Amino acid sequence: MDKRKKNMSLRGGRSPTWQSPEVSGLPEEVTTPACGLVRNDSRFRRLGTGCALMVLSALLSLRFGAASLSGGMGGFIFWYVRLPRTAACLLSGAALAVSGAVIQGVLHNKLASPSIIGVNAGAGLAVTVCCATGALSGWAVAGSAFLGAMVCVLVIVFVAEKAGASRTTVILGGVAVNAFLNALSEAITTLLPEAGMLTGDFRVGGFGSVSHVRLIPAGVLILLALLAVLLLRNELDVLALGEETAQSLGLAVKPLRTALLVLSAMLAGSAVSFAGLLGFVGLIVPHAMRKIVGGENRYLLPMCALGGAAFVTLCDTAARVIFAPYELPVGILLSVLGGPFFLLLLLKRKGGRSDA
Repeated sequence: MDKRKKNMSLRGGRSPTWQSPEVSGLPEEVTTPACGLVRNDSRFRRLGTGCALMVLSALLSLRFGAASLSGGMGGFIFWYVRLPRTAACLLSGAALAVSGAVIQGVLHNKLASPSIIGVNAGAGLAVTVCCATGALSGWAVAGSAFLGAMVCVLVIVFVAEKAGASRTTVILGGVAVNAFLNALSEAITTLLPEAGMLTGDFRVGGFGSVSHVRLIPAGVLILLALLAVLLLRNELDVLALGEETAQSLGLAVKPLRTALLVLSAMLAGSAVSFAGLLGFVGLIVPHAMRKIVGGENRYLLPMCALGGAAFVTLCDTAARVIFAPYELPVGILLSVLGGPFFLLLLLKRKGGRSDA
C-alpha cells in the first residue's frame, strides 16, 4: 500500500487509472476535463472568428468590382450580378471544403480531395453532355452534375468493395476513372466544337456567368448535403479510429463510408455545376482548418464551411479587383495557390516518413 502511494506521489498525485492523451489515444479534452473546457472555449472563439471572416469576405465581394454601384445601373448590378456571384462563392467554397474534409476522413488520406475520387471528372462529363444536348436549364445542369459525380463515386466504391474496400483501392480507382472520364469529355468537345465553346469557362472555373436560375437548384442540394454531413459528424469521428475499432463499437462501416462519399459527391458535384472545375479548395482549406481547430469533426466541419466560403470569396474578389479592368478566372488563381501547397504537403509527408 505504501509503495502504491509512493508511485502515485511520483506521478504528481494522479490516480493509477489516469493516462495521458498520448497513451490513451483519446482527445485531450476527454482525459483532462479542465483543459478540455479551455480548449473548447478557444475553438468556439475561432468559429466566431471564422463567421466574421466569412461575413467580411461577402461584404468585400458585394462592394468591390470592375463596375461601380453608384451609377444608374448600380441596383441592377448589385441584385443580378454581385449578389448571385457572392452567394455562389460562399456556397461553392463551403461545399468543396467540407467535401474535401469528409473524403480525407473517410479515406484516412490527407492528400485526398474531391477530384481524387472522380467527383470533378464525373460532374464535368455530365455538364459537357448537357451542353452538347442543349439542356442548359438550372435544374438540368445541377442535377446532371450531381448525378455524374454520384455515379462516378458509386462505381469507384463498387470496384473497391469487390477488391476488398481498402482505402488505397478507392484512391487508385478514382485516378483511373478520372483519366477515363476526362478523355470522354475531351472527345465530346473535339467532335462537337459548340459544346467545347459552352464549357470553356466551366473547365477553367469561375463565377462570371452565375445567375439565380443556375444557383438556386444547386444551392438547395448543397444546403441539404451540408446538414446531412453535420448530422453524421460523430460517426465520422468513430470511423477515423480505424475500420476494426469502428466495427467493434457497432458501426456499420461500409454503408457509412458509402453514404459519406455520396454526400461528398453531392456537395462537390453541385458546386461544380455552377462554379466549374475549381481545384485545390478541398485540399487547402481542410488542412488549414485542421491546424486551427484540430481534427474533431464537430469543430472541423463547420470551420471548413466557414473557411472555404471565405477563402473562395476572397480569391474571387482579388481576381476581379487586382487585374481590373480585366477579370482573371478564380480557378486560375486557386491553381496558382494550390499547386505549390500540394507540393509542400508531399515534401512534408516524405520528410515525416524519412524521420520515422
